[in-house]
Amino acid sequence: MQTLYLALAVFLLLNLGAGMWRVLRGPSAADRMLAAQLFGTTAVAILLLLAQAHGNAALRDVALLFALLAAVTAVAFVRRAWEQGASDDAG
Repeated sequence: MQTLYLALAVFLLLNLGAGMWRVLRGPSAADRMLAAQLFGTTAVAILLLLAQAHGNAALRDVALLFALLAAVTAVAFVRRAWEQGASDDAG
């Protein structure tokens, strides 16, 4: 079972390559932000798989921290984009 967890973690890590392409070539800031959210979600999944494979509870704590940071980042992006949209409409 540990081999399955590690294989899934490697598969998710390879999927981040597609996300990196979107971050580098994304046509808009929203596309880039969604790709960054993909990084956060995938990092949480990888950490949870590694925690299960190695029996390390500290990795679960780090995964929870990453999930919290991903949510805060999304809120900060939306607030910033909302303010820019309002100033673009007013001018």
